[in-house]
Amino acid sequence: MDQQELKEKILKILEENKVGVLSSIQNDRPHARYMTFFNDGTTLYTATNGETEKVNEIESNPYVHVLLGYDGEGFGDSYVEVSGTSQVKDSPELKKQMWNDHLKPWFDGPEDPNYVILEIIPDSILLMNNKGEGPKKLEL
Repeated sequence: MDQQELKEKILKILEENKVGVLSSIQNDRPHARYMTFFNDGTTLYTATNGETEKVNEIESNPYVHVLLGYDGEGFGDSYVEVSGTSQVKDSPELKKQMWNDHLKPWFDGPEDPNYVILEIIPDSILLMNNKGEGPKKLEL
């Protein structure tokens, strides 16, 4: 599979699978939690409260790992592994762009000062379990 086809498969998984696992580093150990993700190309975004552990962890160590796509249908389900760096973003434009009604239980609206966005810039993306094949790395 060439890089363009690989990128298309990865983007399809990112578009179709919004819930995944975000792992950051806490006390030199991985700390994982489920999050809802949005993407712009291969860049990932997730909303969170600015006062959470994950924000503190990312500010101390920006390296993160994300798993997206496994849907539990069987051993052959394709998914992606994204390794990269994350930054806390609180620009009003990005917060409005990412806002949706699913965030209402946690935030008063896009202007809520506790509402921030984590931006994840990948440095490695692997397509895993594609029809039983080994990992395929997207060149970034």
